[in-house]
Amino acid sequence: MIKVKLKKRKVSINKTIWVFGISLLMIIILQSCHNASTEEKPGSDTTGNAPAYKVITVEKGRLSSTIKIPGELVAFQQVDLYSKVNSFVKKLYADVGSEVKADQLLATLEAPEINSQLTGAESRLKSAEAVYIASKAYYERLSETSKTPGTISPNDLDDALAKQNSDYAQYQTAQAAHREITDNKNYLEIRAPFGGVISARNVSTGAYVGPSGKGSELPVFTLQEQKHLRLVVAVPEAYTGYLSNGSEVDFTVKSFPGKLFKARVTRMAGVLDNRLRTERVEADVINTDKKLLPGMVAEIKLTLPAKDSTFIVPLSAIVNSPERIFVVKVNNGKAEWVTVQKGREAEGQAEIYGELTAGDLLVENATEEIRNGTDMEITR
Repeated sequence: MIKVKLKKRKVSINKTIWVFGISLLMIIILQSCHNASTEEKPGSDTTGNAPAYKVITVEKGRLSSTIKIPGELVAFQQVDLYSKVNSFVKKLYADVGSEVKADQLLATLEAPEINSQLTGAESRLKSAEAVYIASKAYYERLSETSKTPGTISPNDLDDALAKQNSDYAQYQTAQAAHREITDNKNYLEIRAPFGGVISARNVSTGAYVGPSGKGSELPVFTLQEQKHLRLVVAVPEAYTGYLSNGSEVDFTVKSFPGKLFKARVTRMAGVLDNRLRTERVEADVINTDKKLLPGMVAEIKLTLPAKDSTFIVPLSAIVNSPERIFVVKVNNGKAEWVTVQKGREAEGQAEIYGELTAGDLLVENATEEIRNGTDMEITR
């Protein structure tokens, strides 16, 4: 009798444990379902409504941007001065750094053979002049005498006239030869063609000089106009439409950090370089104090103002997907992908072109996760 009672009690305990385990498992499952149903999702609320997104209103505006590109300062005028004739340097009147005026004497040269040539040319000129004067006088006397009928043969008068014309031609030839040698002698003086600064001197007194390749390889002087400089810059093709003659640009140089210089665009090539696809643009720089030097590298800041009014939106509103570029427009509570083209960017904003109208609502932080046609709630 005792054994039977113990067996029944053991079965009762096992049954109680099994029921408790099943109950505990059901409680855990119900709690998990409750937590999953009440967990919040990004972009949604706890009420089960559609996700809410912050939107902006599309408006037209003008976006001005700037670019920084390198340029070079060059002398407004620069020339290498050679000797016109083979000669020797007699005296130099300028040196490196000398500031000279237009037509100022820079050097005198000497060539003894030119003086001899000039003396011979003067003698030949005087001789030809005397011969011409004599033949002219002879013809005039014959012409006067021929007025008396029968005194002078017409043939003799014609011969005298021909002799006069021939002697006159010889006289003109002697004059031309004399002028040529005189001009060569004038080339023994080197003068400044314009006002500027001597940036190079390559000879000393007594040096043999002459035309390039025939007397000397290097010029006697190099003259630069430094009070007026050219700022030369190669503008990329994408930005050429934003510049015009008269535009003002700012630039800096490493020699004067923090100092801003100004220049005005005065010359544009009007054609692109075939290799670099850039347009050569030149701006005038007034350099009266000569702080800026030819050859300096400048960093130019070009302001590119917008020519036409267009839609301006934050960069975060534009989605760059592999297939296309689009913005998410809210249309009657639904998301609508609108394909756009992106223009210039500046300060976190960009120009866009597409099928939009002023007043349209766009998602401010758009992503590809906002599928086309899904329901949306908006916030301002």
